[in-house]
Amino acid sequence: MTTDVIMAGFGGQGILMIGNLLAIAAMDEEKQVTYFPAYGVEMRGGTANCTVVISDEEIGSPVVGLPESCVVMNAPSLDRYLPLVRKGGNLLINSSLVDPAKVGRADLRLLALPANDIAREAVGSQQLASMVALGAYVAMTGVVSMQTLFDCIPKVVSKKYEKFIPLNVNALKEGESFARIHS
Repeated sequence: MTTDVIMAGFGGQGILMIGNLLAIAAMDEEKQVTYFPAYGVEMRGGTANCTVVISDEEIGSPVVGLPESCVVMNAPSLDRYLPLVRKGGNLLINSSLVDPAKVGRADLRLLALPANDIAREAVGSQQLASMVALGAYVAMTGVVSMQTLFDCIPKVVSKKYEKFIPLNVNALKEGESFARIHS
């Protein structure tokens, strides 16, 4: 089995971090993984995206033309990646910043997740919207176990910020809960 996802949004939204966490979790489950981050010249507010490919077999290339899944955290990313998502694929949009009416594709499994709102209201920090989205994506696809994600957070959060690990776990759980109810 091979699956792939493109995660995209503004720089500073945590896109590269959630891609890295997903890749590390998949490696922890002894899967083959590629993680391919990319970002614009601006640090915050510019574009950021990453591609993660997860497989039971060796992966030939980290480049994905037509992803099976896409996690979109802002409107410019929807414009850029929506046409690429393969027919029958998964599209998770941050409906706090992206209008679901703009998707216009009935051939996708769509989850409109108000990630910023959930992060702010249920977790206490809008900065954890990407973790909410990752929790929802994993619940939607089952690509790795939620427990593996929880266990791998310390591998991507520096010691300086380890006091925020419980908030990250909570954000993942909130996303998972939303996806289980709405997808």
